[in-house]
Amino acid sequence: MAEPEIRKIIHVDMDAFYASVEQRDAPELRGKPVAVGGRERGVVMAASYEARKFGVRSAMPSATAQRLCAELVFVKPRFDVYKEVSRQIREIFLDYTPLVEPLSLDEAYLDVTTNLKGMPLASEIAREIRARILERTGLTASAGISYNKFLAKLASDHRKPNGQTVIPPEKGPAFVEGLPVAKFHGVGPKTAEKMNRLGIHSGADLKAQSLEFLEQYFGKAGTYYYAIARGQDDRQVVPNRPRKSVGSETTFMQDLDRPAEIEEGIASVLEDVWSYCQRTGAAGRTVTVKIKYADFQIVTRSRTLSEPVSSREILERTSLELVRTVFPLEKRVRLLGVSLSNMSNGPEPAPPQLTLGL
Repeated sequence: MAEPEIRKIIHVDMDAFYASVEQRDAPELRGKPVAVGGRERGVVMAASYEARKFGVRSAMPSATAQRLCAELVFVKPRFDVYKEVSRQIREIFLDYTPLVEPLSLDEAYLDVTTNLKGMPLASEIAREIRARILERTGLTASAGISYNKFLAKLASDHRKPNGQTVIPPEKGPAFVEGLPVAKFHGVGPKTAEKMNRLGIHSGADLKAQSLEFLEQYFGKAGTYYYAIARGQDDRQVVPNRPRKSVGSETTFMQDLDRPAEIEEGIASVLEDVWSYCQRTGAAGRTVTVKIKYADFQIVTRSRTLSEPVSSREILERTSLELVRTVFPLEKRVRLLGVSLSNMSNGPEPAPPQLTLGL
């Protein structure tokens, strides 16, 4: 019997996002306790890590926050700026996978079971994404990497700020058992209080309960609690907007100079593109091949078909016909890429088809 497929899910969470943007844009606020929100009759929308040391938290009344920290600096929110930074971060995510599910402006799930860079380790993808976010925005992000959404989100909180944690399949159940239920995504303060009254304080306590017991006290949510107590979560990463194109490219260890090598390279690169089409139901009409020569000159060749590409064979045949237009080669090739655009999007993503280590 075949082993169940192992997914690779990343949860990226920006560190004190609104407050960090304000400290980035106003150097005089750096190192100081900052709260984004109204000083009077309002609530704290975000608190810097300096403010959190005093117990200041988001959703806390501003007056309470001011009592906890007399030096607290209040800053009015600038949602236009936060949205623009969030857009920049989203662009980085989409360089790695079209399967991006935003939860808010400052956090998202990514399914990188297969990815557009051909990178084998999800932990390396997360590290590269965090480095690019820092380079582009000047802000730090934390990441959790695991085989499902529930554990990935738990993991992203584990080494905040500016850290990342991997929870592989063999460690998932034990990781859950050791945490208080109040830290579980999907268990709010009132539910945590109810669980505590029932003697359920940790993941291990939750795991000890029967499905019938959990359904009796928590209704339909009892099924979810029963699963997450065992490190199980089958929810898919569902993108909330169609992708305009999907592509993959590879830089070769040694420059290619023979047509047979070029054709082999094209065939291997398009595997990721076709894999995504199969998983998401998306299809494109325009095939583009990208060639980067050893001197870094880039040329592209495109063809728009009358119908969306419906098979791997059609994608390969079209890609090879396009790349053959640059034969005979005038110089060596260092990178090859294949992409599909003019996309039409099909049903929700199917479960990932590749089994790769985290």
